[in-house]
Amino acid sequence: MIDAALRDTGAAVDRMLDALLPPPSGPQARLFEAMRYAVLGGGKRLRPCLTVFTADLFGVARVHALRAGAAVEMIHAYSLVHDDLPAMDDDDLRRGQPTVHIRFDEATAILAGDTLLTLAFEVLADPQTHPDPAVRSELVRLLAVAAGGQGMAGGQMIDLMAEQSDLAEADIRSLQALKTGAMLAVSCTLGAVLGQGTAAERAALDGFGRDIGAAFQIADDLLDVEGDAAAMGKAAGKDAAAGKKTLVGLWGVDRARKEAYALADRAVARLDSFGAPAETLRAVAQRVVNRQN
Repeated sequence: MIDAALRDTGAAVDRMLDALLPPPSGPQARLFEAMRYAVLGGGKRLRPCLTVFTADLFGVARVHALRAGAAVEMIHAYSLVHDDLPAMDDDDLRRGQPTVHIRFDEATAILAGDTLLTLAFEVLADPQTHPDPAVRSELVRLLAVAAGGQGMAGGQMIDLMAEQSDLAEADIRSLQALKTGAMLAVSCTLGAVLGQGTAAERAALDGFGRDIGAAFQIADDLLDVEGDAAAMGKAAGKDAAAGKKTLVGLWGVDRARKEAYALADRAVARLDSFGAPAETLRAVAQRVVNRQN
């Protein structure tokens, strides 16, 4: 059931992304080709699916939810393009195909990431995403915070610095809450903003997103230790080789897996006030910790 929901919603997100991304034309065609390569080349679409599923709790028009979800996915794709660069994680493979800087070149990859970042905010600010300018402004603000120095980018900076130092458990949790959790949390709260939910509803969905973000990161680190590179579509074992600090490395596999399941259970409990309509989100929380790629 949840796999079908993720697949169908992900396909709808792909159609929206295809419509929003400029077709390769004009003297800057190579830039647009690289952007489309980065975004439309596969992926789980977990973040935009969360935006759509949370928006469904409030009866939001599907086109509004898909546009907001597409903006989130553009930010995610930009972050992967930049993370894969030689100056960052230096990866050659992403989603089973050459990374953008390998397929094109480093300069084009940087520009493609930059343009995806700015396009995401263009999409959110457009009246087609929501008729209320106050709602659009809040969408832009929340996504900017989640993607910036107090969120994903800040977490990435800490992660790079941490390769050369020892981190305690609390430090690793904080790093991962910024690098991974912030974007998953905002993916959920954007749906509530679109639906003009209450402060309590937004807080519950923010907490849900942060818990599954933490669980997702542990599952990702477990796959880096145990996963198959062909199934994952990227290299395995790179975190340990690079000296990156993870909770799996600190605790070991068994304890890390138990913690991931506990986080998923806590995320599910945060949805109690939404009742039966939140069943899809509950299933997502369990799916996150059982994934194989």
